[in-house]
Amino acid sequence: MADTTIEWTDATWNPVAGCLVITPGCTNCYAMRMAARLEAMGVPKYEGLTRKSGERYVWTGKVRLDETSLEIPLKWRKPRKIFVNSMSDLFHPDVPTEFIQRVWAVMTKTPHHTYQILTKRPERMREVVTDLALPALPHVWLGTSVEDSHVLSRLDDLRATPAIIRFVSFEPLIGSVAKANLDGVHWAIVGGESGPRARPIATEWVDEIRLNCLTAGTAFFFKQWGGKNKKAAGRIYLDRTWDELPALSK
Repeated sequence: MADTTIEWTDATWNPVAGCLVITPGCTNCYAMRMAARLEAMGVPKYEGLTRKSGERYVWTGKVRLDETSLEIPLKWRKPRKIFVNSMSDLFHPDVPTEFIQRVWAVMTKTPHHTYQILTKRPERMREVVTDLALPALPHVWLGTSVEDSHVLSRLDDLRATPAIIRFVSFEPLIGSVAKANLDGVHWAIVGGESGPRARPIATEWVDEIRLNCLTAGTAFFFKQWGGKNKKAAGRIYLDRTWDELPALSK
């Protein structure tokens, strides 16, 4: 686990590493670049998880379970918001359900933390959480990524997943999601893509999401405009920062 500069969380926890590109939102994934860098630094956990493709590194599709990381949150006494698997996807098809149960057991034992699980595979999340009857806990938030209108159906799977807090990450936002149904979704994170190959974000796409949030009563968090220099672009929208968090009472 490590502290992080990600605006909507405090720390990351990676009991799984490695993933696979499945939709355009994955194309410029920061985690692929980070995994390649960590492998070059000699970190065994990331060996063989990426390959060179042209001028960039991409996932090989291989995932690695990290047994040594499983119990790290038990050692953290100070409450933290924890992004689960920033370097992978807990619901990748090659992550065994038994291992997911073990992750859930650690989260259950540490209610002083808030866990944020984000997946691009909400259909498997729905199936696993339902079939294993994993407990819906107020400190375990379940979310999915939606980059454009082509993957809006992920919100339906998210809604069908037993959870107390559900959230969506519209990042990288690479197209309009004006038709997104946010009923039953408690929190929306919005952000433009960043990095050397960042695709542009349109202000009207952000406006559409904020309007949907107001209609559905969904908390709105604007993370960044992104671009090649995300620090220069900043995160000011409508003359202010937006750091809303979900209410447990919704």
